[in-house]
Amino acid sequence: MTQLFPTPIKDALQSTSAIEAIQVRGWLRTRRDSKDFSFIDLNDGSCLRNLQIIAKNTLANYAAVQRLTTGASITVTGALVASQGKGQKWELVADNIEIVGASDDSYPLQKKGHTPEFLREIAHLRPRSNLFSSIFRVRSSLAFAVHQFFQERGFIYVHTPIITGSDCEGAGELFQVTTMDPGNEPRTESGAIDYAKDFFARPTYLTVSGQLEAEAFALALSKVYTFGPAFRAENSNTSRHASEFWMIEPEMAFCDLNGNMDLAEKFVKY
Repeated sequence: MTQLFPTPIKDALQSTSAIEAIQVRGWLRTRRDSKDFSFIDLNDGSCLRNLQIIAKNTLANYAAVQRLTTGASITVTGALVASQGKGQKWELVADNIEIVGASDDSYPLQKKGHTPEFLREIAHLRPRSNLFSSIFRVRSSLAFAVHQFFQERGFIYVHTPIITGSDCEGAGELFQVTTMDPGNEPRTESGAIDYAKDFFARPTYLTVSGQLEAEAFALALSKVYTFGPAFRAENSNTSRHASEFWMIEPEMAFCDLNGNMDLAEKFVKY
């Protein structure tokens, strides 16, 4: 018997023809029971859409399948066939359903919209929500596009420190990094905090910018860019301020406005 390897649900939904034998795995979104079979909506995170699974009562573990609830993880083997339902091209008729992990009635995500406030209370499960899974798919595509833009134009991606002793020309308020006990720091004879006894033996912070390091790299590699997290200790809840965000910082040697305006215009259009 030919060994089957799991197919992403995204690829199954985009198939151009029926497949006699296919295996998918993921997490159950919903289950609806009929007289002789059950409909299961399965999602594996490869796309936002679900794949409908037809589980017939002839399955050896059909009684266990009927007890599955939202959040259960399963592996399904069967045939990918044209769907008779509306709004979907394919469905999978199961020959075998392996229950990898069951869930119970305490599973908090249901087939409805959830507020960000509620999702903050279940950080370990919120990536399964449509809201968070969509956001991070978009972020993934945007990050890939950023790298593609610079790589195609000869820039070298450099990693700059996240922990630093520099405020980068006063770019923003700093979050301090220390191993000392707040309120019980060791003191010098003059009463000042004795940073010589801290982990780095000096005041250190989360970076506000990779600019200074990128400038040094540009004077050796000509064209570089950073793309990573930056931190600002600004107590603001507006959409224009964030305590943590990702920032793109390109630096070029031998650069003038006339010769590089084309690059800037292309990046804005990109």
